[in-house]
Amino acid sequence: MDYDRKYMSRTDADVAHYDVGLRQYMLGVYNHMVVALAFTGIIAFGTTLLAIQNGALTGFGQAIYVSPLKWVVMLAPIGMVFLLSARVSSMSLGSARVAFYVFAALMGLSLSSVFMVYTGTSIARVFFITAAAFGGLSLYGYTTKRDLSGMGSFLIMGLFGIVIASIVNIFLGSTALQFAISVIGVLVFSGLTAYDTQRIKEMYNELDGSDVAGKKAIMGALSLYLDFINLFIMLLHLFGNRE
Repeated sequence: MDYDRKYMSRTDADVAHYDVGLRQYMLGVYNHMVVALAFTGIIAFGTTLLAIQNGALTGFGQAIYVSPLKWVVMLAPIGMVFLLSARVSSMSLGSARVAFYVFAALMGLSLSSVFMVYTGTSIARVFFITAAAFGGLSLYGYTTKRDLSGMGSFLIMGLFGIVIASIVNIFLGSTALQFAISVIGVLVFSGLTAYDTQRIKEMYNELDGSDVAGKKAIMGALSLYLDFINLFIMLLHLFGNRE
């Protein structure tokens, strides 16, 4: 592994210095991810309060859930992911950070419908299950000496399969297919959590300038954020109690 090769020919002092820098870098990744998740949750809950009053959709709710604008709400986060991925190298660190949190806000708007579909208790329960699973999987990815890069291509293929099946099921509305997608999705995003954590760890380079390191931390946070959100959604489909 690249990480192991970086340790070769280093003195104990060099290794200690490298470890401190790596921990700071990974802490920055996790901090960005947690703040983005909190931002998404606040936006999602606040949007629901504005969209539903006295048990009925408000004009705002009709606009984002019923009118053609709903497609913009659904697809805008995907557009932001592609924009951030394609343009991050040419952005300033500040712009990349703002774009990441704009994406998190758009995700909150898009995910607000879960509060209409599932009970608050089941959402909270599944969130804590997801957090515990994510924490364990990410810790494994960070600490394992096993090279996880070999399973990356299989996980990406599984991800594309989930996306295609989900699009097809929009038109079919099959509960059996949705169940299969959710089960496979839990496995794929569990694997991606460990894989992405190791990959992000190996992206660290102590010689990077502050801007480059900061952008790497933001893109790493984006990857783990997407793993967490998708794992949460798949588990919610399996274990959430509907309103």
